[in-house]
Amino acid sequence: MGWSEFALALAVFFLSHAIPVRPPVRPWLRSRLGPAGFTLAYSALSLGVLAWLIGAAGPAPHVPLWGWAPWQAHVPLVVMGPVCLILGLSLARPNPFSFGGARNASFDPARPGIVRWLRHPLLVALALWAGAHLVPNGDLAHVILFGSFAAFAILGGRLVDRRRRREMGADWPRLRAAVARAPLAGWSGATALRIVAGGALYVTLLWAHPVLFGVSPLP
Repeated sequence: MGWSEFALALAVFFLSHAIPVRPPVRPWLRSRLGPAGFTLAYSALSLGVLAWLIGAAGPAPHVPLWGWAPWQAHVPLVVMGPVCLILGLSLARPNPFSFGGARNASFDPARPGIVRWLRHPLLVALALWAGAHLVPNGDLAHVILFGSFAAFAILGGRLVDRRRRREMGADWPRLRAAVARAPLAGWSGATALRIVAGGALYVTLLWAHPVLFGVSPLP
């Protein structure tokens, strides 16, 4: 199919992320699906389109932009460690400043967790994942794929900030100031479990990568 499927999947990916969160659409969907239903549906749609897009990049015409060297395989192996740690510390926890937060009404700015360091941890994880996988995949389709993800994550943080400032009003600067005054580290049993979960995710991805994508991440 040449470039057609990849181009279609890329367009659907960005439309599926842009349209559901627009001001006229998002309230309409949330009123019918509920907050939890909207989050689940949006997450399922995002993962489904992402899987399609990654799968469509493989059969696209191979246009090399730079050569492959053995050292490049180590870049994603190293970077994915922090990525999984960020995901383990941020998923399903309150974060009123970004998307994907759970139980945001219970957010405690005195104990913000990873939000003390990263306002948009999921976007940071996405940018690191994309940048790391860009290094060993120097063909045009994968450069477009991972380069688009990296740009999406970097620009997405600014767009989310603008929307959150508008939605939260005076609460946004007040909470930001409170988070900045919070202790740099606050360890607990829950934090340790999240770190273990991040390590387990890393091991799972190493095992599942050949099954899901047909390529081993190991050198």
